[in-house]
Amino acid sequence: MSRSGPSRRALIAGAGAAVVGWNTAARAWAAEPGAGVAELPALDGAVTLAGDGLERFACDFGHLVTAAPRAVLRPGSVRDVQRVVAFAARHRIPVAVNGQSGDAATLGQAGLESHSSYGQANPRGGIAIDARGLGRIVSVRPGVAVVEAGVTWAQLADAGLAKGWVPPVLTDYLHLSVGGTLSVGGIGGAVQHHGLQTDTVREVEVVTGSGELVTASRERERELFEAVLAGGGQAGIIVRATLSLVPAPERATVFTLAYDDLDAYLADQRTVLADGRFDLQVGNVVRSADGARWRYTAELVAYGRAGAPVDRERLLAGLSPAAGETSVVEQSWREYAFRVDAFAGYLRAAGFWGLPKPWLSLFLPASTAGVFMREAAADLTAADLGAGLLLFYPYARERVRTPLAVLPQEPVGWHFDLLAFPAPGADVAGMLERNRRLYERAVALGGKRYLIGAVPGMTGGDWARHYGALWERVRRAKRRFDPAGVLTPGQGIHAS
Repeated sequence: MSRSGPSRRALIAGAGAAVVGWNTAARAWAAEPGAGVAELPALDGAVTLAGDGLERFACDFGHLVTAAPRAVLRPGSVRDVQRVVAFAARHRIPVAVNGQSGDAATLGQAGLESHSSYGQANPRGGIAIDARGLGRIVSVRPGVAVVEAGVTWAQLADAGLAKGWVPPVLTDYLHLSVGGTLSVGGIGGAVQHHGLQTDTVREVEVVTGSGELVTASRERERELFEAVLAGGGQAGIIVRATLSLVPAPERATVFTLAYDDLDAYLADQRTVLADGRFDLQVGNVVRSADGARWRYTAELVAYGRAGAPVDRERLLAGLSPAAGETSVVEQSWREYAFRVDAFAGYLRAAGFWGLPKPWLSLFLPASTAGVFMREAAADLTAADLGAGLLLFYPYARERVRTPLAVLPQEPVGWHFDLLAFPAPGADVAGMLERNRRLYERAVALGGKRYLIGAVPGMTGGDWARHYGALWERVRRAKRRFDPAGVLTPGQGIHAS
């Protein structure tokens, strides 16, 4: 994968000066070699100190945490990642991968950003690795794809669809990097059948915190394999993944069922989960048309072939939405898969996209999900949601086999995902306090957090409580695979 590149003196383009290395005494980049200057290795890509869009790496999609990196690596090869991580480890410089994904095809550079929401991908003054330098789809063949970590799910979906194969689990918004979602889990409406995106991984190539390139799977280097999938970037950097694919459906029949009664909604979603009659199952909480209350909406999708309509009566049998509150839409598979693009376009045009977004993502045990939802509904206002949405739907725990995707222990759980897009001038600090309050309540009810959310004030004790019996395993993996403790500090997981 490597190719010839510039000399080490041209590796880092500063403000009109070539920077050759790291001054170990001053802990700053050096423009000239000399005593105490550790020179960077030769690279196929480049490391940038100023200009060239560096400001994009100072914050992320959440616009809640801002910290400029010391430098950005735009790798020309996996070897570049190895060498820079090894260099960073020797000199205790934090390093993190930044997906820099987005709908670049239509929005250009303006559409590129890290899609962490609370500084998770920020190296906190260290080196950011631009994952777009690892953006190659290596191969797509029946049942399997091999991609570099910077490839987006949108790119893979289209490449696979062209050959009749698609990923079994997709996030709602597809312009996210494969490596980024695999580092946190990757959830979507097919979780009830296929688990998380991490459960569809056959093999990964990982650069550890010491710069070693390791191929890992369930059969070889299993400890590392399980440490990086949903591991928050603590044990290694995923640079390539081998993923399972399934035959591409032709059509998607989308059923939208609305409920005024939470108990009826919970019961119908449990029924659908238990018998698996739909291929995708999600749901959300919305304000009523008069703005006076919350309503619950189940979005249920059945796949099929063109010209072969699904049995609507059978699929809706035994379900009890509000009278007259069921709609059915026929779409192509791709139209449904890329459905969020239009919504994202609206948010950008309306000015919400670049504002602070205090998201909160939780998993709740089924036994207390209703209790939590009632309390959250009483706490939340329309202003808390803004132009965003609140997802709330069940999953079967047995389908999730990724050890570090920490979930409540009950067989059925619920995903509560507050994807807030508050209006300008919103009390964001108060919303973060609300997130902490709801997080604490969820934990008291047996819940867990998903790593993408904005939960302020997480301590070592919080993380130990979160991981429970897995905590020592997390700490052991951190010590073994990232002994210098330089990887992904923005997650705030105090596991060293």
